[in-house]
Amino acid sequence: MGGDRVCAMPVVTIKLFEGRTREQKDEIAKQVTQTLVDVAGASEDHCWVVFEDMKKSDFAIAGQLQDEV
Repeated sequence: MGGDRVCAMPVVTIKLFEGRTREQKDEIAKQVTQTLVDVAGASEDHCWVVFEDMKKSDFAIAGQLQDEV
């Protein structure tokens, strides 16, 4: 992250199962950023989008690991 960006807000964290392409993440980041600009009045330069790729074996719903589904 850039050294001159000390306190950028908002920060949006998106957790997804592994497998999305760079192009998909790029489009998601653009659309999330634009929504924050349009709806929340945020400055585009201050919008951060962070992706966290998750293995299905590291995520459970109703007690069932998602690699078992």
